Amino acid sequence: MKKILYLGAEVGAAAAEDVVSGSAHLIRVPSNPNDVESRMTTADALLDASMKVVITDAMVASAAKLQIISCATTGSDHIERTELDRRGIPVRTLMEDKQLLLNLTPAAELSWALLMACARMLPAAIDHVKDGGWDREQFPGIMLNGKRIGIVGCGRIGTWMSRYARAFGMDIVGYDPYVSEFPPQITPVSLEELARTSDFITIHVPLTEDTNGLFSQSCFERVKTGAIFINTSRGAVIDESALLNALESKRLKAAGLDVLNDEPEVEKSPLAQYAKTHHNLVLTPHCGGFSHDAVKIVCRRAAEKIVAHLNP
Repeated sequence: MKKILYLGAEVGAAAAEDVVSGSAHLIRVPSNPNDVESRMTTADALLDASMKVVITDAMVASAAKLQIISCATTGSDHIERTELDRRGIPVRTLMEDKQLLLNLTPAAELSWALLMACARMLPAAIDHVKDGGWDREQFPGIMLNGKRIGIVGCGRIGTWMSRYARAFGMDIVGYDPYVSEFPPQITPVSLEELARTSDFITIHVPLTEDTNGLFSQSCFERVKTGAIFINTSRGAVIDESALLNALESKRLKAAGLDVLNDEPEVEKSPLAQYAKTHHNLVLTPHCGGFSHDAVKIVCRRAAEKIVAHLNP
């Protein structure tokens, strides 16, 4: 029977197993490089719902039976491609499943939660009460109604963010050179104007050669003083050093990030170190898309692609 390695949460494994039962054996593997590398040597397929392990060319070279990698994620930048391309092994992702993704909202919901946490100074206020305080004047919130939100990347998640913003009475602008027709609630502007005029800036683009470093130092130097910055896409799409400088100089009031360039090994990340002693940077561990409801759906879909490929 064919062997499929599974990396990810248990709830996703159960959903995938329902799909592959009878046609393949699903093997749950801890998300660490040594276990993955040793198990890949006999695997026919890899279902990656984790993104915690870099899949290297060396791993693929040792996996003589490997026929397909299917990711239960939109991103796949953790997978090296030279050996896969040489052998003609496909890497499938959720970027192929536009209709399925349309109603998957956890990433957008976390993005909005980070925006609200920054706007209302929630981490500092919560710690204040835990320490026995009760002084609301230390934690003035920002009223969202009437403020401008700039959305970089106006696809699925950016569109959901615009819907939330409209419900809060915000002025909505967006930048996306790949969108020909913007949602009616988003006014298209240049990236420079978005950076300069927005009270809130939120990033929702995939990591590609074009988007690597997209929100650059010059963008951060243009941002409106007191703006709030949200990134739940990939760490590498922004200049993290420039973001840190903007926080330290108080040009940015706050930032909320679900991604870091060094993840998952973030111990030495300057942003992670800064967040330990400053409440105006809110970090979450790339959990935006992780909800049990969504994980079941995407793992089933990723498993379906493997079964179809192994049993044409």
